Amino acid sequence: MPRPVERKEHPLSMRLPETDIAIIDRAAALRGRSRTDFVRDAAVRAAEDVLMETAPIRMSASGFKAFMATLSGPATSVPEMVELFQRAAPWESKAFSSEADSGSREDIAPKKEKNSGKRR
Repeated sequence: MPRPVERKEHPLSMRLPETDIAIIDRAAALRGRSRTDFVRDAAVRAAEDVLMETAPIRMSASGFKAFMATLSGPATSVPEMVELFQRAAPWESKAFSSEADSGSREDIAPKKEKNSGKRR
């Protein structure tokens, strides 16, 4: 005789205005998910955020001492972060800029000022 399977699902019912349902359905469709999956994931993520904000961090006395020593010590650079901050942002590179052929913003600003004086 087969054993009964313990059900792990619990229903959750909500009453929402039509406008909220429309927004949820649109977002779920953009993600290729059902309304139920989308709402469940969003609710669980929000709950995890709240729990992480309020969860105490526990450590031993020696761990805390080492943590404080690290915070109090001199900063050390992370080579990958240094390289990242030295790179031009995508919107600053000529490959992504709509102004690639007409110069930089600094070059364009004086031209606009000169032209605005001629229009009067």
